[in-house]
Amino acid sequence: MAQTQFKSDVEAVDALAKSFQELRSEIAKVIVGQDEVVKTVIISLFSNGHSLLVGVPGLAKTLLVSTISEVLDLDFKRIQFTPDLMPSDITGSEILDEDRHFKFNPGPLFANIVLADEINRTPPKTQAALLEAMQERSVTVSAVPHKLPNPFFVLATQNPIEQEGTYPLPEAQLDRFMFNIPLNYPSYEEEIQVVKSTTTIKNYELKHVVSAEQILFFQQLIRKIPISDNVLEYAVSLATKTRPNTDRATAEVNNYISWGAGPRASQYLVLGAKCHAAILGKYSPDIEDVQAIAKYVLRHRIVRNYKAEAEGVTEEAVIESLF
Repeated sequence: MAQTQFKSDVEAVDALAKSFQELRSEIAKVIVGQDEVVKTVIISLFSNGHSLLVGVPGLAKTLLVSTISEVLDLDFKRIQFTPDLMPSDITGSEILDEDRHFKFNPGPLFANIVLADEINRTPPKTQAALLEAMQERSVTVSAVPHKLPNPFFVLATQNPIEQEGTYPLPEAQLDRFMFNIPLNYPSYEEEIQVVKSTTTIKNYELKHVVSAEQILFFQQLIRKIPISDNVLEYAVSLATKTRPNTDRATAEVNNYISWGAGPRASQYLVLGAKCHAAILGKYSPDIEDVQAIAKYVLRHRIVRNYKAEAEGVTEEAVIESLF
């Protein structure tokens, strides 16, 4: 999809909103409920950001990611992270061919959408290899950089309850994820629907809604969307308020937070708000758009102190207090 197809950026934003609605309805053929999760993952893709999906087993995290990759017509690879996984297992390695020359054999990272399943089960060395891919959109093997395909997204899953044999993600890696998206249990009615559709013979015909070229176009379009100064300042002030013992910190933050969000949070708040406005058919974001995505941007960028843990104060409660 080229710019020439649209007479104006307004028309292009309308096309983005229409594509979003089509994506949602296609994904809903397979995924029951989880509307907010689906919306947030799509926002991160159109904003060129990675997402971390956190939830207990059996909530269709893997199915959600594979379904999204299918309706987006993108190349998809799944990596099961385990304690014995080495960096070369995901980036690829050099092998000796028949002519006794070394050639690079690409690993599963070379895909448009990479599902990093149970990312906290692999050691820091392998996590670091993924970090370079997420940030630089390339991997380095034997001192030679190899560009990853474009677009490139990492959608990682994390199980919050099984802590045995896990390696918690360092803050530097968590900061590379645009969103931290919690998945909750389905409602009683949704679970009945899930069981009905998964215990019978049912084939889903999913159509490709958006191509790789269209995603790249929409990513550029999101950045061109204008944002008023007061909304931008509101987004930046939200991030700066999370930093304890600074001028803008609130009483709750000073009380319960030991570490706040960095400048990357401000960038993602603005980008996420622009995309949230666009998928709803608005041509410029307002403060409500910032608030709609704020908890997903900030919840993994603030670190609670012992007092917050002892009193049961969650990251979400602190973020809500900032509004």
